[in-house]
Amino acid sequence: MATLKKFQIQAKMGEKFTIESTLGNHVVYVDQAQAAGGDDKGPTPLELLFLSLASCIMTVGRIIARQKRITMRAMEVSVDGEVDMEVLLGKSKANRPGFSGIRAVVKIDADLSPEEKKALLAELEERCPVSDNLINVTPVSVELAG
Repeated sequence: MATLKKFQIQAKMGEKFTIESTLGNHVVYVDQAQAAGGDDKGPTPLELLFLSLASCIMTVGRIIARQKRITMRAMEVSVDGEVDMEVLLGKSKANRPGFSGIRAVVKIDADLSPEEKKALLAELEERCPVSDNLINVTPVSVELAG
């Protein structure tokens, strides 16, 4: 039987582009750079998406390493991708508003052969919920509150 855990956050719009969100016991600010009209109080939503992916990869990597008793000295993840800003700003409909692709490059510092590192990477990619939600269509509904 599946063990399901519900995740939920609350977010409120502040001045300009600042957004304050409560995530568990943490308050996180999302914003835009000053050059884009924000106050630069926090990362942008797109940067947080990349951070979510990188963090999930590293978290699942740590879980697997513990389960398999692998000494994981370090892991680094670099994530990049491109968005058509003309679409985001409503000036074009030539492309979709999301990333045209997302690439995560993972560096693993552990006593593993290159083949074992590739196997670890494949397993963590199979088990990473953020990666899964980006790769597969996940139903999303945006509803107006009553």
